[in-house]
Amino acid sequence: MQAITGRRRRVGIAAGLLAVATLTAATACSASDQPAAAGEPTTPAASASVSASVSASARPAESLKPLLQQALPDVKGKTFTSAVVELPPNAIAAPHRHGQAFVYAYVLEGTVRSKLDDKPVTTFHQGENWVEQPGTDHVLTENASQTEPAKLLVVFVSNTGDKLKVDDPKP
Repeated sequence: MQAITGRRRRVGIAAGLLAVATLTAATACSASDQPAAAGEPTTPAASASVSASVSASARPAESLKPLLQQALPDVKGKTFTSAVVELPPNAIAAPHRHGQAFVYAYVLEGTVRSKLDDKPVTTFHQGENWVEQPGTDHVLTENASQTEPAKLLVVFVSNTGDKLKVDDPKP
């Protein structure tokens, strides 16, 4: 039990340090006119921009742009992924899950409304953050503004090879 607790602590510390480094890089990139990955090698996942399905009300959807994906050293079968999620004005994401990933989200700009499982809707402003435990149902993610974009830095610690986002089936 002691070995597992020590390993979890190291994983938590490593994920925290990687999140801070990614946040620093994403913040610096968002302040410049250059793309985040300009001149750097990319992986197939990093070069793709994934868009969610548009809801029945035809509101804009979010886009997810991976920044970094790397296997966690000393944690077999786990991958660290950071991404920027952009929500145009009035955008909404389809209800979804992140499988067995642990998720950390930080609002880089704008205001985002979020509802996890059966918890109340929470509004997050620039500089605020939240975590999602593995298996959490993300019922609502939307840009609270009709006129301004919102942007999130999202960090996933997932099982290697798992999809980062799976839309919930329509009822």
